[in-house]
Amino acid sequence: MMRLQKFLADAGVASRRQAEELIVSGQIKVNSQVIRELGTKVSENDKVEYNSREIKIKSAKIYIALNKPVGYIASAVNDQGQSVLDLVDIRERIYPVGRLDKDSSGLIILTNDGDFTNKITHASYGCAKEYEVKLNKPLADADKQAFEAGLKLPGYKLRPVKVTLVSGYRVRLILKEGINRQIRKMMGRRGYYVNDLKRIRIGKLKLGNLPEGKWKFIKNTDVL
Repeated sequence: MMRLQKFLADAGVASRRQAEELIVSGQIKVNSQVIRELGTKVSENDKVEYNSREIKIKSAKIYIALNKPVGYIASAVNDQGQSVLDLVDIRERIYPVGRLDKDSSGLIILTNDGDFTNKITHASYGCAKEYEVKLNKPLADADKQAFEAGLKLPGYKLRPVKVTLVSGYRVRLILKEGINRQIRKMMGRRGYYVNDLKRIRIGKLKLGNLPEGKWKFIKNTDVL
């Protein structure tokens, strides 16, 4: 037996967080009944349906690295624009891991492995993500120190961020949590505007010379 959201994630329907949203919104059926309770447990003998299709857990795990262009959304649903899934031509059902907003580019991972997704996205695992950011002005030393100490946002204190000055208006940031639009929010809090944001590393995996809009198969051990 396992929780329904884990079942959906392991089946490659969506990440565990997205699967919870599907359940609460009444889009999942178990044995022909709509289920909205997140604590619901199922087994492989139960009939689980999404969009009138029966869902089965796949045994083969898939891991893909993609260089996301600006303008694509990191979501399995394309109701807000083109999804990164539109760039990947495979038959298996996969979903994006973690956040990378529409105005940002760079490394994103696609998979059907729910446990792997959890280890990358959940703050308790501390999987580092590295970004190269172009600002509208040079980063002041006082602001660099504020980010490295852990900046306070309304209702939340961020974990310390490692900051490296690259050149001119460019900086590199290493984060170990995934707050929505974190970099843009923290920069805005200190009076900066982000002109360009690219993720260049997740865990051990670097973007390298992967062309924009292209993808490749990887192993989970390439990341963690």
